[in-house]
Amino acid sequence: MIHMVKLCVGVSSIEELESYRDERAHWWDADYGEDVHVHRTRMMPKRAAEMEGKSSIYWVISGVIGVRQPILRLAQYTDGEGKTYCDIIMAPDMVRTVPYPKRPFQGWRYLVPADAPPIRWGIIAPGWIAGQFAGAVHRHSKSRVVAVGSSSM
Repeated sequence: MIHMVKLCVGVSSIEELESYRDERAHWWDADYGEDVHVHRTRMMPKRAAEMEGKSSIYWVISGVIGVRQPILRLAQYTDGEGKTYCDIIMAPDMVRTVPYPKRPFQGWRYLVPADAPPIRWGIIAPGWIAGQFAGAVHRHSKSRVVAVGSSSM
């Protein structure tokens, strides 16, 4: 499995990216008839088989990776002039990560899972369960628990 890192050009915040979810696919006439987010890019990744249904795209917004979206599949698109593109079809879910600085680059970069920014977790559970889960997150991953809600702690 391999992830993708891509600049989110023209978007200044995660909230702005979220606002594009429903309308962006229609800009390119890339309607896949599902609740998905579509991003069109010029080239199909050479490592596409390692990505479809297994990996995520990590968005760089204003110089920081702060969110990822699961990649469901990659589809080839050909326009009226015969140019081919790659539609990155993603789940609409945006998973916030621990902010990770990233310099600008062109195209995309591959990202091995071990180098991916950790996920930020929020837990709502009874005190003992929340404590057990938070401890497991700390012991077994780079992720962080940033909020806990419970009726007892």
